[in-house]
Amino acid sequence: MRDFSRSLPMSLLRARESVMRHFRPSLRAHGLTEQQWRILRALSSHGDIEVTELAGVAYLLGPSLSRILRDLETRRLIRRRLVKSDLRRSIVAITDKGVKLIEAVAPSSEAIYAEIAERFGARKLADLQDMLHLLEDSLLTMPIAGEAGE
Repeated sequence: MRDFSRSLPMSLLRARESVMRHFRPSLRAHGLTEQQWRILRALSSHGDIEVTELAGVAYLLGPSLSRILRDLETRRLIRRRLVKSDLRRSIVAITDKGVKLIEAVAPSSEAIYAEIAERFGARKLADLQDMLHLLEDSLLTMPIAGEAGE
């Protein structure tokens, strides 16, 4: 078995933590958690979206998403409406207040990105993002051990 520190999941987690520790203070200063920020960013990019689709886009589990949406709705950063043809489903949208919050956080976020690009190298950062997308795409069709059909 490969050394624990060289395992891909641990390398990815360490890299994520290294990146996020720079973004967290700015998010906290604006009263946001990482998950809330992901939802707001997803909504600002995707527009109105069904809750189940939002869970996939933001990589959040349903129970966590429900709680986070409730908090964001209470703060009037998002709004929910039921799908008329199926009242079990709902559509989520970002509000003007949510857009303004993103605009308030954006300068700090962009400054952090600029610092990361300067320290790591803009070309290497772009290459890393491309390689991560390639890794993700290449694993989409890989069978998952222990799942049906294995």
